[in-house]
Amino acid sequence: MAGTRTTDHKEGKATVKVVYYTHKTLADGSHPFVVRITKNRKNRWISTGLSLHPKYWNEQKKEIRRSYPETERSKLLKKLAEWQEKYEKVVEMVTDMDEQYDVKSIAAKAVENRKQTRKITLLAYIDSIVEGMVKANQTGNSIVYRDLRNQLHKFIVDEYDTSDVSFDKITVKFCYEWENTLRITGATDNTLSNRFRTLRAVLNRAIANGYAKADNYPFARNVAEKHKFSVGKFDTSTQKRAISRDHIRKIEAYQPVGAATGPYAQLKNDAEIERLQRAKDIFLFSFYVAGINFVDLAKLRWRDIQIDDIENQRINYVRQKTGGKFSLKLLEPAMAIIERYRAETYTGPDSYIFPILNVQTHTTVVKINNRIHKVLGQTNTDLKTIGRTIGLTIPLTTYVARHSFAMALIRAGAGKSVVGQAFQHGAESTTNVYVNSFENSDVDRAMDSLL
Repeated sequence: MAGTRTTDHKEGKATVKVVYYTHKTLADGSHPFVVRITKNRKNRWISTGLSLHPKYWNEQKKEIRRSYPETERSKLLKKLAEWQEKYEKVVEMVTDMDEQYDVKSIAAKAVENRKQTRKITLLAYIDSIVEGMVKANQTGNSIVYRDLRNQLHKFIVDEYDTSDVSFDKITVKFCYEWENTLRITGATDNTLSNRFRTLRAVLNRAIANGYAKADNYPFARNVAEKHKFSVGKFDTSTQKRAISRDHIRKIEAYQPVGAATGPYAQLKNDAEIERLQRAKDIFLFSFYVAGINFVDLAKLRWRDIQIDDIENQRINYVRQKTGGKFSLKLLEPAMAIIERYRAETYTGPDSYIFPILNVQTHTTVVKINNRIHKVLGQTNTDLKTIGRTIGLTIPLTTYVARHSFAMALIRAGAGKSVVGQAFQHGAESTTNVYVNSFENSDVDRAMDSLL
Protein backbone atom coordinates (compact mmCIF):
# COMPACT_ATOMS: atom_id res chain seq x y z
CA MET A 1 0.00 0.00 0.00
CA ALA A 2 1.20 3.49 -0.82
CA GLY A 3 1.88 5.70 2.16
CA THR A 4 0.47 9.07 3.06
CA ARG A 5 2.00 12.08 1.34
CA THR A 6 2.53 15.09 3.60
CA THR A 7 4.47 18.32 3.32
CA ASP A 8 5.22 21.08 5.80
CA HIS A 9 5.47 24.02 3.45
CA LYS A 10 1.77 24.86 3.90
CA GLU A 11 0.08 24.52 7.23
CA GLY A 12 -3.11 22.49 7.16
CA LYS A 13 -2.47 20.82 3.83
CA ALA A 14 -4.73 17.84 3.16
CA THR A 15 -3.41 14.27 3.11
CA VAL A 16 -4.58 11.37 0.99
CA LYS A 17 -4.50 7.68 1.77
CA VAL A 18 -6.16 4.57 0.31
CA VAL A 19 -7.68 2.57 3.16
CA TYR A 20 -9.01 -0.99 3.49
CA TYR A 21 -12.36 -0.13 5.11
CA THR A 22 -13.28 -3.02 7.42
CA HIS A 23 -16.22 -1.15 8.97
CA LYS A 24 -18.28 -2.01 5.90
CA THR A 25 -18.89 -5.52 4.59
CA LEU A 26 -20.21 -6.09 1.09
CA ALA A 27 -22.65 -8.82 0.05
CA ASP A 28 -19.85 -11.17 -1.03
CA GLY A 29 -18.10 -10.85 2.35
CA SER A 30 -15.36 -8.53 1.08
CA HIS A 31 -14.44 -5.09 2.44
CA PRO A 32 -14.12 -2.04 0.15
CA PHE A 33 -11.08 0.12 -0.48
CA VAL A 34 -11.77 3.84 -0.06
CA VAL A 35 -9.82 7.04 -0.49
CA ARG A 36 -9.54 8.94 2.77
CA ILE A 37 -8.97 12.69 2.49
CA THR A 38 -7.97 14.36 5.76
CA LYS A 39 -7.64 18.08 6.50
CA ASN A 40 -7.86 19.88 9.82
CA ARG A 41 -8.91 16.62 11.49
CA LYS A 42 -11.86 16.24 9.14
CA ASN A 43 -12.19 13.20 6.89
CA ARG A 44 -13.98 12.51 3.63
CA TRP A 45 -14.31 8.99 2.24
CA ILE A 46 -14.42 8.31 -1.51
CA SER A 47 -15.43 4.89 -2.82
CA THR A 48 -13.03 3.32 -5.33
CA GLY A 49 -15.37 0.49 -6.34
CA LEU A 50 -12.56 -1.95 -5.44
CA SER A 51 -12.79 -4.57 -2.70
CA LEU A 52 -10.96 -7.59 -1.24
CA HIS A 53 -11.96 -10.62 0.82
CA PRO A 54 -10.49 -10.39 4.35
CA LYS A 55 -8.67 -13.74 3.97
CA TYR A 56 -6.33 -11.98 1.52
CA TRP A 57 -5.66 -8.99 3.78
CA ASN A 58 -2.78 -8.88 6.27
CA GLU A 59 -4.11 -6.61 9.00
CA GLN A 60 -0.79 -6.47 10.85
CA LYS A 61 1.23 -5.34 7.81
CA LYS A 62 -1.66 -3.42 6.23
CA GLU A 63 -1.11 -5.04 2.84
CA ILE A 64 -2.55 -7.60 0.42
CA ARG A 65 -1.30 -11.10 1.18
CA ARG A 66 1.01 -12.88 -1.23
CA SER A 67 -1.50 -15.74 -1.36
CA TYR A 68 -3.74 -13.53 -3.50
CA PRO A 69 -3.24 -14.58 -7.18
CA GLU A 70 -0.23 -12.61 -8.43
CA THR A 71 -1.78 -11.31 -11.65
CA GLU A 72 -4.88 -10.04 -9.85
CA ARG A 73 -2.75 -8.70 -7.00
CA SER A 74 -0.65 -6.61 -9.39
CA LYS A 75 -3.73 -5.23 -11.13
CA LEU A 76 -5.37 -4.32 -7.83
CA LEU A 77 -2.24 -2.62 -6.48
CA LYS A 78 -1.92 -0.61 -9.70
CA LYS A 79 -5.53 0.54 -9.55
CA LEU A 80 -5.24 1.51 -5.88
CA ALA A 81 -2.09 3.51 -6.63
CA GLU A 82 -3.94 5.29 -9.43
CA TRP A 83 -6.75 6.29 -7.07
CA GLN A 84 -4.32 7.69 -4.54
CA GLU A 85 -2.26 9.51 -7.17
CA LYS A 86 -5.38 11.09 -8.68
CA TYR A 87 -6.45 12.70 -5.41
CA GLU A 88 -2.90 13.65 -4.45
CA LYS A 89 -2.67 15.58 -7.71
CA VAL A 90 -5.88 17.42 -6.87
CA VAL A 91 -4.49 18.33 -3.44
CA GLU A 92 -1.30 19.65 -5.09
CA MET A 93 -3.40 21.62 -7.57
CA VAL A 94 -5.60 23.39 -5.04
CA THR A 95 -2.60 23.98 -2.75
CA ASP A 96 -0.60 25.62 -5.56
CA MET A 97 -3.58 27.85 -6.32
CA ASP A 98 -3.21 29.12 -2.72
CA GLU A 99 -6.97 29.15 -2.17
CA GLN A 100 -9.05 28.12 0.83
CA TYR A 101 -10.29 24.57 0.44
CA ASP A 102 -11.68 21.72 2.48
CA VAL A 103 -12.07 17.96 2.03
CA LYS A 104 -15.39 18.45 0.25
CA SER A 105 -13.96 20.81 -2.36
CA ILE A 106 -11.09 18.39 -3.05
CA ALA A 107 -13.55 15.60 -3.82
CA ALA A 108 -15.60 17.93 -6.03
CA LYS A 109 -12.51 19.05 -7.94
CA ALA A 110 -11.55 15.43 -8.65
CA VAL A 111 -15.02 14.73 -10.05
CA GLU A 112 -14.79 17.88 -12.20
CA ASN A 113 -11.42 16.76 -13.62
CA ARG A 114 -12.79 13.29 -14.35
CA LYS A 115 -15.79 14.74 -16.19
CA GLN A 116 -13.52 17.06 -18.17
CA THR A 117 -11.37 14.12 -19.27
CA ARG A 118 -14.41 12.12 -20.35
CA LYS A 119 -15.89 15.08 -22.22
CA ILE A 120 -12.98 15.51 -24.64
CA THR A 121 -13.07 13.05 -27.52
CA LEU A 122 -10.36 12.20 -30.02
CA LEU A 123 -11.71 13.66 -33.26
CA ALA A 124 -13.14 16.75 -31.54
CA TYR A 125 -9.72 17.40 -30.04
CA ILE A 126 -8.01 17.02 -33.42
CA ASP A 127 -10.53 19.50 -34.85
CA SER A 128 -9.50 22.01 -32.19
CA ILE A 129 -5.83 21.49 -33.06
CA VAL A 130 -6.54 22.07 -36.76
CA GLU A 131 -8.53 25.19 -35.95
CA GLY A 132 -5.66 26.56 -33.88
CA MET A 133 -3.14 25.84 -36.64
CA VAL A 134 -5.28 27.56 -39.27
CA LYS A 135 -5.60 30.65 -37.06
CA ALA A 136 -1.81 30.64 -36.63
CA ASN A 137 -1.35 30.32 -40.43
CA GLN A 138 0.23 26.89 -39.97
CA THR A 139 -1.79 25.58 -42.86
CA GLY A 140 0.77 22.99 -43.91
CA ASN A 141 0.61 21.28 -40.53
CA SER A 142 -3.15 21.73 -40.36
CA ILE A 143 -3.54 19.65 -43.53
CA VAL A 144 -1.54 16.80 -41.98
CA TYR A 145 -3.77 16.78 -38.89
CA ARG A 146 -6.93 17.16 -40.96
CA ASP A 147 -5.95 14.14 -43.05
CA LEU A 148 -5.36 12.17 -39.85
CA ARG A 149 -8.78 13.19 -38.59
CA ASN A 150 -10.54 12.15 -41.80
CA GLN A 151 -8.80 8.76 -41.93
CA LEU A 152 -9.57 8.07 -38.28
CA HIS A 153 -13.20 9.11 -38.69
CA LYS A 154 -13.77 6.58 -41.46
CA PHE A 155 -12.12 3.82 -39.40
CA ILE A 156 -14.06 4.69 -36.22
CA VAL A 157 -17.40 4.77 -38.04
CA ASP A 158 -16.72 1.44 -39.77
CA GLU A 159 -15.26 -0.41 -36.77
CA TYR A 160 -17.05 1.15 -33.79
CA ASP A 161 -20.31 2.32 -35.37
CA THR A 162 -19.95 5.76 -33.79
CA SER A 163 -18.76 9.18 -34.93
CA ASP A 164 -16.06 9.68 -32.28
CA VAL A 165 -14.34 7.92 -29.38
CA SER A 166 -12.83 8.91 -26.04
CA PHE A 167 -9.08 8.86 -25.56
CA ASP A 168 -9.20 5.71 -23.46
CA LYS A 169 -10.24 3.79 -26.60
CA ILE A 170 -6.88 4.53 -28.23
CA THR A 171 -5.20 1.33 -27.11
CA VAL A 172 -2.52 -0.93 -28.54
CA LYS A 173 -5.31 -3.05 -30.03
CA PHE A 174 -6.85 0.06 -31.64
CA CYS A 175 -3.51 0.93 -33.26
CA TYR A 176 -2.98 -2.54 -34.71
CA GLU A 177 -6.52 -2.65 -36.08
CA TRP A 178 -6.10 0.75 -37.72
CA GLU A 179 -2.74 -0.29 -39.19
CA ASN A 180 -4.34 -3.36 -40.76
CA THR A 181 -7.17 -1.25 -42.18
CA LEU A 182 -4.73 1.25 -43.70
CA ARG A 183 -2.60 -1.52 -45.22
CA ILE A 184 -5.68 -3.06 -46.86
CA THR A 185 -6.25 0.29 -48.60
CA GLY A 186 -2.69 0.16 -49.96
CA ALA A 187 -1.01 2.60 -47.55
CA THR A 188 2.80 2.51 -47.66
CA ASP A 189 5.12 2.45 -44.66
CA ASN A 190 5.82 6.12 -45.29
CA THR A 191 2.11 6.94 -45.05
CA LEU A 192 1.71 4.76 -41.96
CA SER A 193 4.67 6.46 -40.33
CA ASN A 194 3.12 9.87 -40.96
CA ARG A 195 -0.32 8.86 -39.68
CA PHE A 196 0.87 7.21 -36.46
CA ARG A 197 3.47 9.87 -35.65
CA THR A 198 0.76 12.49 -35.96
CA LEU A 199 -1.63 10.43 -33.80
CA ARG A 200 1.13 10.06 -31.23
CA ALA A 201 1.65 13.83 -31.22
CA VAL A 202 -2.09 14.31 -30.63
CA LEU A 203 -2.04 11.95 -27.64
CA ASN A 204 1.08 13.59 -26.20
CA ARG A 205 -0.59 16.98 -26.40
CA ALA A 206 -3.84 15.67 -24.90
CA ILE A 207 -1.98 14.10 -21.97
CA ALA A 208 0.00 17.29 -21.37
CA ASN A 209 -3.25 19.26 -21.24
CA GLY A 210 -4.97 16.78 -18.95
CA TYR A 211 -7.49 15.52 -21.51
CA ALA A 212 -6.09 11.99 -21.68
CA LYS A 213 -4.48 9.64 -19.17
CA ALA A 214 -0.86 8.64 -19.49
CA ASP A 215 -1.82 5.18 -18.19
CA ASN A 216 -3.54 4.38 -21.48
CA TYR A 217 -0.63 5.49 -23.69
CA PRO A 218 -0.36 2.83 -26.45
CA PHE A 219 3.00 3.75 -28.01
CA ALA A 220 6.33 2.19 -27.09
CA ARG A 221 8.73 4.74 -25.61
CA ASN A 222 11.72 2.43 -25.22
CA VAL A 223 12.87 -1.09 -26.12
CA ALA A 224 11.50 -2.46 -22.86
CA GLU A 225 7.93 -1.65 -23.92
CA LYS A 226 7.79 -4.36 -26.57
CA HIS A 227 4.15 -5.06 -25.75
CA LYS A 228 3.15 -1.59 -26.97
CA PHE A 229 2.75 -0.26 -30.51
CA SER A 230 6.01 0.75 -32.20
CA VAL A 231 5.90 3.67 -34.63
CA GLY A 232 9.60 3.16 -35.37
CA LYS A 233 8.86 0.00 -37.35
CA PHE A 234 7.60 2.21 -40.18
CA ASP A 235 10.92 4.06 -40.42
CA THR A 236 11.77 4.31 -44.10
CA SER A 237 14.89 6.44 -43.73
CA THR A 238 17.20 3.57 -44.74
CA GLN A 239 15.10 2.36 -47.66
CA LYS A 240 16.34 2.93 -51.17
CA ARG A 241 14.79 6.06 -52.68
CA ALA A 242 17.23 6.94 -55.44
CA ILE A 243 17.01 5.51 -58.96
CA SER A 244 19.76 5.08 -61.53
CA ARG A 245 20.58 7.39 -64.43
CA ASP A 246 19.28 4.68 -66.79
CA HIS A 247 15.87 4.86 -65.13
CA ILE A 248 15.91 8.65 -65.45
CA ARG A 249 16.46 8.14 -69.19
CA LYS A 250 13.51 5.74 -69.30
CA ILE A 251 11.30 8.35 -67.63
CA GLU A 252 12.45 10.91 -70.20
CA ALA A 253 11.56 8.49 -73.01
CA TYR A 254 8.19 7.58 -71.48
CA GLN A 255 5.16 8.62 -73.53
CA PRO A 256 1.83 8.76 -71.65
CA VAL A 257 -1.01 6.65 -72.99
CA GLY A 258 -4.61 6.68 -71.83
CA ALA A 259 -6.18 3.37 -70.79
CA ALA A 260 -9.90 4.26 -70.84
CA THR A 261 -12.38 2.49 -73.14
CA GLY A 262 -16.07 2.85 -73.80
CA PRO A 263 -18.16 6.03 -73.57
CA TYR A 264 -16.21 9.29 -73.30
CA ALA A 265 -12.95 7.33 -73.60
CA GLN A 266 -11.30 10.10 -75.61
CA LEU A 267 -12.04 12.73 -72.96
CA LYS A 268 -10.88 10.44 -70.17
CA ASN A 269 -7.70 9.49 -72.03
CA ASP A 270 -6.87 13.12 -72.83
CA ALA A 271 -7.22 14.01 -69.14
CA GLU A 272 -5.11 11.01 -68.07
CA ILE A 273 -2.38 11.79 -70.62
CA GLU A 274 -2.29 15.41 -69.44
CA ARG A 275 -1.90 14.31 -65.79
CA LEU A 276 0.79 11.75 -66.59
CA GLN A 277 2.73 14.29 -68.67
CA ARG A 278 2.53 16.83 -65.86
CA ALA A 279 3.76 14.22 -63.34
CA LYS A 280 6.64 13.28 -65.65
CA ASP A 281 7.61 16.94 -66.12
CA ILE A 282 7.44 17.68 -62.40
CA PHE A 283 9.68 14.71 -61.58
CA LEU A 284 12.28 15.53 -64.24
CA PHE A 285 12.28 19.25 -63.44
CA SER A 286 12.91 18.44 -59.79
CA PHE A 287 15.75 16.10 -60.76
CA TYR A 288 17.41 18.72 -62.98
CA VAL A 289 16.90 21.55 -60.46
CA ALA A 290 18.76 20.08 -57.47
CA GLY A 291 15.81 18.06 -56.15
CA ILE A 292 13.53 21.06 -55.67
CA ASN A 293 10.67 20.26 -53.27
CA PHE A 294 7.17 19.94 -54.77
CA VAL A 295 5.77 22.82 -52.70
CA ASP A 296 8.54 25.15 -53.86
CA LEU A 297 8.18 23.95 -57.46
CA ALA A 298 4.44 24.66 -57.41
CA LYS A 299 5.07 28.23 -56.20
CA LEU A 300 7.68 29.11 -58.83
CA ARG A 301 6.72 32.20 -60.84
CA TRP A 302 8.00 33.38 -64.20
CA ARG A 303 9.73 36.31 -62.49
CA ASP A 304 11.94 33.78 -60.63
CA ILE A 305 13.84 33.05 -63.87
CA GLN A 306 16.79 35.41 -64.33
CA ILE A 307 19.94 35.61 -66.41
CA ASP A 308 23.32 35.84 -64.69
CA ASP A 309 26.48 37.70 -65.82
CA ILE A 310 27.62 34.88 -68.12
CA GLU A 311 24.22 34.46 -69.78
CA ASN A 312 23.13 31.39 -67.82
CA GLN A 313 19.43 31.15 -67.05
CA ARG A 314 18.89 30.66 -63.33
CA ILE A 315 15.96 29.89 -61.08
CA ASN A 316 15.87 31.78 -57.77
CA TYR A 317 13.59 30.73 -54.95
CA VAL A 318 13.23 30.56 -51.17
CA ARG A 319 12.53 27.12 -49.75
CA GLN A 320 9.30 27.38 -47.77
CA LYS A 321 10.25 24.72 -45.22
CA THR A 322 13.46 26.39 -44.05
CA GLY A 323 13.76 29.86 -45.53
CA GLY A 324 17.00 28.85 -47.29
CA LYS A 325 17.58 30.87 -50.48
CA PHE A 326 18.63 29.13 -53.69
CA SER A 327 20.00 30.27 -57.03
CA LEU A 328 20.44 27.37 -59.44
CA LYS A 329 21.54 27.10 -63.05
CA LEU A 330 18.77 25.88 -65.34
CA LEU A 331 19.96 23.00 -67.48
CA GLU A 332 18.58 22.53 -70.99
CA PRO A 333 16.10 19.75 -70.04
CA ALA A 334 14.67 21.95 -67.27
CA MET A 335 14.35 24.91 -69.64
CA ALA A 336 12.58 22.72 -72.20
CA ILE A 337 10.02 21.69 -69.57
CA ILE A 338 9.40 25.32 -68.60
CA GLU A 339 8.93 26.39 -72.20
CA ARG A 340 6.35 23.63 -72.69
CA TYR A 341 4.08 25.44 -70.19
CA ARG A 342 4.73 29.04 -71.23
CA ALA A 343 1.80 29.33 -73.61
CA GLU A 344 -0.55 27.80 -71.03
CA THR A 345 0.49 29.60 -67.86
CA TYR A 346 2.30 32.85 -68.72
CA THR A 347 0.10 35.91 -68.22
CA GLY A 348 2.81 38.09 -66.73
CA PRO A 349 5.88 37.87 -64.45
CA ASP A 350 3.76 37.09 -61.38
CA SER A 351 1.98 34.11 -62.92
CA TYR A 352 2.99 30.61 -61.83
CA ILE A 353 5.21 28.53 -64.13
CA PHE A 354 3.51 25.16 -63.65
CA PRO A 355 -0.24 24.58 -64.12
CA ILE A 356 -0.74 23.84 -60.44
CA LEU A 357 -1.58 27.24 -58.96
CA ASN A 358 -3.42 30.16 -60.51
CA VAL A 359 -3.02 33.74 -59.30
CA GLN A 360 -6.71 34.51 -59.88
CA THR A 361 -8.07 31.36 -58.25
CA HIS A 362 -5.69 30.53 -55.40
CA THR A 363 -5.72 33.82 -53.55
CA THR A 364 -5.31 32.74 -49.90
CA VAL A 365 -2.83 30.61 -48.00
CA VAL A 366 -5.50 28.02 -47.30
CA LYS A 367 -6.54 27.77 -50.96
CA ILE A 368 -2.91 27.51 -52.06
CA ASN A 369 -2.05 24.77 -49.58
CA ASN A 370 -5.22 22.80 -50.28
CA ARG A 371 -4.52 22.90 -54.01
CA ILE A 372 -0.87 21.88 -53.57
CA HIS A 373 -1.87 19.03 -51.28
CA LYS A 374 -4.44 17.75 -53.78
CA VAL A 375 -2.13 17.94 -56.81
CA LEU A 376 0.78 16.36 -54.91
CA GLY A 377 -1.35 13.32 -54.09
CA GLN A 378 -2.45 12.96 -57.72
CA THR A 379 1.11 13.50 -58.97
CA ASN A 380 2.52 10.74 -56.77
CA THR A 381 -0.27 8.41 -57.89
CA ASP A 382 0.58 9.13 -61.53
CA LEU A 383 4.31 8.76 -60.89
CA LYS A 384 3.71 5.28 -59.47
CA THR A 385 1.92 4.43 -62.72
CA ILE A 386 4.92 5.69 -64.70
CA GLY A 387 7.31 3.77 -62.45
CA ARG A 388 5.47 0.50 -62.95
CA THR A 389 5.38 1.07 -66.70
CA ILE A 390 9.17 1.47 -66.96
CA GLY A 391 9.83 -1.48 -64.65
CA LEU A 392 10.78 0.22 -61.37
CA THR A 393 10.65 -1.97 -58.27
CA ILE A 394 10.25 0.95 -55.84
CA PRO A 395 7.33 3.41 -55.76
CA LEU A 396 8.17 6.47 -57.84
CA THR A 397 7.40 9.73 -56.01
CA THR A 398 8.50 13.35 -56.15
CA TYR A 399 10.81 12.65 -53.22
CA VAL A 400 12.70 10.05 -55.30
CA ALA A 401 13.74 12.87 -57.64
CA ARG A 402 15.49 14.66 -54.78
CA HIS A 403 17.45 11.58 -53.72
CA SER A 404 18.23 10.61 -57.32
CA PHE A 405 19.71 14.05 -57.99
CA ALA A 406 22.11 13.72 -55.06
CA MET A 407 23.13 10.16 -55.98
CA ALA A 408 23.68 11.15 -59.62
CA LEU A 409 26.12 13.88 -58.58
CA ILE A 410 27.97 11.53 -56.23
CA ARG A 411 28.24 8.83 -58.92
CA ALA A 412 29.56 11.46 -61.34
CA GLY A 413 32.41 12.18 -58.94
CA ALA A 414 31.20 15.38 -57.30
CA GLY A 415 32.57 15.87 -53.81
CA LYS A 416 30.20 15.64 -50.88
CA SER A 417 30.78 19.28 -50.05
CA VAL A 418 29.61 20.32 -53.53
CA VAL A 419 26.61 18.00 -53.35
CA GLY A 420 25.81 19.42 -49.95
CA GLN A 421 25.96 22.96 -51.32
CA ALA A 422 23.55 22.14 -54.12
CA PHE A 423 21.35 19.76 -52.16
CA GLN A 424 21.55 21.62 -48.84
CA HIS A 425 20.60 18.44 -46.97
CA GLY A 426 20.13 19.25 -43.30
CA ALA A 427 22.04 22.51 -43.60
CA GLU A 428 19.43 25.11 -44.51
CA SER A 429 18.56 27.83 -42.06
CA THR A 430 15.90 30.48 -41.73
CA THR A 431 18.42 33.27 -42.03
CA ASN A 432 18.66 35.61 -44.98
CA VAL A 433 22.01 34.26 -46.15
CA TYR A 434 21.97 33.16 -49.78
CA VAL A 435 23.09 29.62 -50.50
CA ASN A 436 26.11 30.02 -52.74
CA SER A 437 24.91 33.08 -54.70
CA PHE A 438 25.09 33.48 -58.48
CA GLU A 439 28.80 32.79 -58.87
CA ASN A 440 28.82 29.22 -57.57
CA SER A 441 30.68 27.67 -60.48
CA ASP A 442 31.47 24.46 -58.56
CA VAL A 443 27.81 23.63 -58.18
CA ASP A 444 27.08 24.66 -61.79
CA ARG A 445 29.81 22.36 -63.14
CA ALA A 446 28.59 19.51 -60.95
CA MET A 447 25.03 19.91 -62.20
CA ASP A 448 26.28 19.78 -65.81
CA SER A 449 27.16 16.14 -65.09
CA LEU A 450 23.42 15.36 -64.97
CA LEU A 451 23.18 15.81 -68.73
